[in-house]
Amino acid sequence: MTRPEDSKPPVVQMFGYGMQHILSMFGGVIAVPIIVGGAAGLTGTDQALLISCALFVSGLATILQTIGVPFFGSQLPLVQGISFAAVSTMLTIIVGADDGEAGLRTVLGSVIVAALIGLAIAPFFSKVVRFFPPIVTGSIITVIGLSLMPVAARWITGQEMIAGAPNPNYLDVGNIGLAMFTLLVVLVLTKIPKVSRMSILLGLVIGTIAALAFGKTDFDGVGDADIVALPTPFAFGSPIFAIGAIVSMTIVILVIMVETTADILAVGEVVGTEVDTRRVGDGLRADMVASAIAPVFNSFPATAFAQNVGLVAMTGIKSRFVVAVGGGVLAVLGLSPILAAVVGVIPLPVLGGAGIALFGTVAASGIRTLSKVDYDNNNNLVIVAVTLAFGVIPVVASDFWDEFPDWFVTIFHSGISAASIVAVVLNVFFNIFRPGSPPDPSIVAAGPAVMVREDEAKVLGEGGSYDAGTPRPKPNEK
Repeated sequence: MTRPEDSKPPVVQMFGYGMQHILSMFGGVIAVPIIVGGAAGLTGTDQALLISCALFVSGLATILQTIGVPFFGSQLPLVQGISFAAVSTMLTIIVGADDGEAGLRTVLGSVIVAALIGLAIAPFFSKVVRFFPPIVTGSIITVIGLSLMPVAARWITGQEMIAGAPNPNYLDVGNIGLAMFTLLVVLVLTKIPKVSRMSILLGLVIGTIAALAFGKTDFDGVGDADIVALPTPFAFGSPIFAIGAIVSMTIVILVIMVETTADILAVGEVVGTEVDTRRVGDGLRADMVASAIAPVFNSFPATAFAQNVGLVAMTGIKSRFVVAVGGGVLAVLGLSPILAAVVGVIPLPVLGGAGIALFGTVAASGIRTLSKVDYDNNNNLVIVAVTLAFGVIPVVASDFWDEFPDWFVTIFHSGISAASIVAVVLNVFFNIFRPGSPPDPSIVAAGPAVMVREDEAKVLGEGGSYDAGTPRPKPNEK
């Protein structure tokens, strides 16, 4: 019997459907190298190189995941892209290095080792996944979105100081207006069904055109880029291996593996095909081998893109070969630096405007996952509360951990790493390593009382409030 994912539409249709997948995730792929390249202080040409490499790696990883070879690839319609989950940790590593280029090399070294660790544990990950239930993954995903929000803000406002001197464009009203215009375009396009999946990409295009009209961007650097060029392995130098960075990145890789597992199961359900443990393992191995090879080509961890799972559900196009064609298009784009350079002219305020929606969506996805968690007669609220607090501490007080050992700072100065460790440890403490559920959780776990009307108070007693886990009585109920 032919599996739904093995269907093959006509070639022209496959190309069109494949492009649809690429357009829906293109903005997410290019955002990561732009963020990391900007943090490392790379020139426009070097940032264009990072973008080209990200497209190239994403394309090859998508082909491996969809077509598959023995033991590698789930053979499902999954688009692979550069993971947002690693951004916060990569920025922390770069900031803590002697200079931007050394920080970037340390990032690449940590990704190689962490991905190889992920590859080694992939066959056993079904046993590890029990430590990443929705309360853990939801908290972590929420922190990812929240910790990236300052990045969007800095894109819009600019840095207060540049090379030790005040930045004259810091808090420029025009840049903030450009960002808000871009956000408005994204929101309007999101409301239009036929283009909502491309709202981020179209918002970037329209925002860049507006910036060009007001003299806030130019295409001067595009002419210097090559039309075709193969990615140079280790273009920024040999990778640097630092223990703290590796530990921190390994935590991120575990989160990425959880996300990929969820995406594999989700797309299997959408397609209507069987997804067993072996198929999940094959998908995870493809994810990890792509992430391990990515730094060789100057790129970062790859993961399945959840938005493309939604696109499969919306369009009903279940063919993995459609997505494989899209992966081929991505790889070709990665071999054309001039195309990447065109993308690189997007002004940071425009990117920041789109980033508000993009990063906010990540946080909202985490909140949606947390909404499915049971908070009655347990301490799950405490787990979420403390996890979010540790995840946000580096955002609101960047020097909070500075007096601790360097390896500790590298791990906990990243909101995603801190949140992951705290969430897993607290979940084990409260939900796994315990004799049973507490019949009466602490007032902290129960959450604030909810005020009720006078007629309800007569039913509940003189307190005039009731516990959040108690069913709310109907008015006039006796």
